[in-house]
Amino acid sequence: MAETYDFPADLRAAQQELHRVNAELAALLRALPWSVEPHPGWRDPADKWHPTERPASPGWTEEERRQVAELRARALELSIEVSCHSWWATLSGETTIAARMALKHLGEQEPAD
Repeated sequence: MAETYDFPADLRAAQQELHRVNAELAALLRALPWSVEPHPGWRDPADKWHPTERPASPGWTEEERRQVAELRARALELSIEVSCHSWWATLSGETTIAARMALKHLGEQEPAD
């Protein structure tokens, strides 16, 4: 059984928000066109060893660029808040590593026996 830690509420909240922001950013990036700038796309010849193909891309709108930039900035702020939290100074050595991993997986369900 994994060891449990008494994480401060603000550290838990920051980690949970970081997970949420990263998930929102990943979903947004999956939904956006593959190229930030408009691009005509390409198609490699079929006789190449590993042919590749991309459709034309309209690029991202200014609103989409703004959304991505805001989410990336928030994820960076939260990453700093989590990794530099004063609570980590109460631990040392391998305990710190184990606690950081436990915090990253906080909220995940335990596998059923």
